[in-house]
Amino acid sequence: MRMALSTRFRRVRVRGSRGAVLAVTALCAVAMTAGCAEQVDDASTIVRTTTNIAGAGVVGVQRDTTTACPLPSAADPASGPTRSVTNANGVTQIPADPQRIVALTPAAIDAACALGLWERVVGAVTLDGERPQPVYLGYGILKSPTVGPIGNPDPAKIAALKPDVILGDVASNSAELSAIAPTVLVGANDSWQSDFVAYAAGLGRRSVAEAALGAYRAEAKEAGVAINAAQSQASVLRFTPDAITIQGTNSFAGQVLSDVGVQRPTPQRGPSSPVAIDELSKRGEGDIIYVMFGRDGSSASDASEQYGRKVLKSTEFGELGAASDKRVFAVDDYVWHGWGLTAARALVTDLKASLNGYVTD
Repeated sequence: MRMALSTRFRRVRVRGSRGAVLAVTALCAVAMTAGCAEQVDDASTIVRTTTNIAGAGVVGVQRDTTTACPLPSAADPASGPTRSVTNANGVTQIPADPQRIVALTPAAIDAACALGLWERVVGAVTLDGERPQPVYLGYGILKSPTVGPIGNPDPAKIAALKPDVILGDVASNSAELSAIAPTVLVGANDSWQSDFVAYAAGLGRRSVAEAALGAYRAEAKEAGVAINAAQSQASVLRFTPDAITIQGTNSFAGQVLSDVGVQRPTPQRGPSSPVAIDELSKRGEGDIIYVMFGRDGSSASDASEQYGRKVLKSTEFGELGAASDKRVFAVDDYVWHGWGLTAARALVTDLKASLNGYVTD
């Protein structure tokens, strides 16, 4: 397969822009990469990026977030001022068109963004570190006041914001939250699309969400045809401070890859699972390898990248065909390990920019 694929790779054009160059420059400024430059090969019409992490080309530095959150969507028709929503918290009566939203999970924030309701988010859980929210959501969502870190929101802060709906997950303290405002909780689900619809129902926009998912599926399928996705087998690996995990078909990245039509290596056609360095030759190989570094906003993210760099520079990883072919790409963990429509669209954009490409030093 690789001989046929390599001929196709040489015909790839990746379009750049002044904004993209500025984005690359900004990435270098925070010392995240080993080297940065943009070169245009006139002979092959390929724009080759040397922005890299331990030799892996960085995808997403050119991301345009200006339209990440669309214009506000209209609420579904309702027979009165409230509507019933069945969720993991039971049956909840929510306002027909909620105006003050508190989001207690990244997926809930993503859903509010995808439905154009980010300006109604009066409070949200936030990341530790420089930015309270992931970059892929754009800058508008940064205006939302924090109600505490992910996994540990402060009920007093939530109550002070006087929300008319709270979106969370089954790990939330439902009784305490329900005493503050109508609370919609999403249960453990292996389908990000189902969770998105559940959150949207809590915002009175189930039909809007289903239409948005229909548009996404069409977009993903169209992208897959355009980039000949079925001809590539993509390996996806995630690094945490002391482990490597194959992102299987049940992972967010695995589900979006399937929507686009990208194939997976045979050892990765199952649930996510850990892989040892000495198993990479059997389980980590692919025509292309995507790697991500676990980032939860804490110091652990630095440790994840340090460990990832160590693996990428190891003999075992260097012996992989994708590594020797310069077909390894580092992607944004918040996007590829996300759980929502906005992240899925960003991931599709990343695939369009990288699946048929390769990295040069």
